[in-house]
Amino acid sequence: MRRFSWFNVTSLTLGFAFLYLPMIILVVYSFNSSRLVTVWAGFSTKWYGELLQNEDFLQAAWVTIKVAFFASSIATVLGTMAAYVLVRGGRFHGRTLFSGMIYAPLVMPEVITGLSLLLLFIGIGLDRGILTVILAHTTFAMCYVSVVVSSRLISFDRSLEEAALDLGCSPFEAFRLVTLPIIAPAVISGWLLAFTLSLDDLVIASFTTGPGATTLPIKVFSAVRLGVSPEINALSTIMIGIVTIGVITTSLISKRSAIKQAREERAADRST
Repeated sequence: MRRFSWFNVTSLTLGFAFLYLPMIILVVYSFNSSRLVTVWAGFSTKWYGELLQNEDFLQAAWVTIKVAFFASSIATVLGTMAAYVLVRGGRFHGRTLFSGMIYAPLVMPEVITGLSLLLLFIGIGLDRGILTVILAHTTFAMCYVSVVVSSRLISFDRSLEEAALDLGCSPFEAFRLVTLPIIAPAVISGWLLAFTLSLDDLVIASFTTGPGATTLPIKVFSAVRLGVSPEINALSTIMIGIVTIGVITTSLISKRSAIKQAREERAADRST
């Protein structure tokens, strides 16, 4: 077994400290009884209670969840369709332009994307609100879904589809019954990635939002400009806890699935 050298241990320690020490400090000071976030005055959970009574933060959180859910769902459908066309569509007129339009949001600065969408909504006379934020998030999230699904479709064994077609399935039935279940992990990963990007977005949402459609990142950014309050620490701690639980749960499910699959493969090998 290869041992870690002092250089590797030091590098890992400094790297993890740089990444996670600020989060640990934030979590600790979320239980500070003092309103001054840099002065420890004792343990208290009162800021969590005040956060749950803050209607502005709760409303912003609900708007963010709604926007993220609908935007990621629409982006997953459109991104999967775009990936299927790019991988299975072969050569067609305008393919280069189509692929460029799909991948452009990946490299386009968010300020440019947000400003262009703002000008579009103003030009067509669409009032800014939850709908415009959903459309904006769908626009830049679908390209990430397309990339994830395309990578899975490229390695997909097309003989499975051909077998389904030979057995009497229509192309749509072959996609629904054969292709989609196999690429489902990639589709789900794309949805989760789009959901996360929508939750985290600040720049594009700030250009396309309107009255009554303030998302949580915008609300937190506006509040931080006036000074960091303990309620923001409490909110950040809750979000860190939710993400941690989600990551641990996903890891356990993946580990159990891998163990179950390994057992089934061993049982199949023994039976043969």
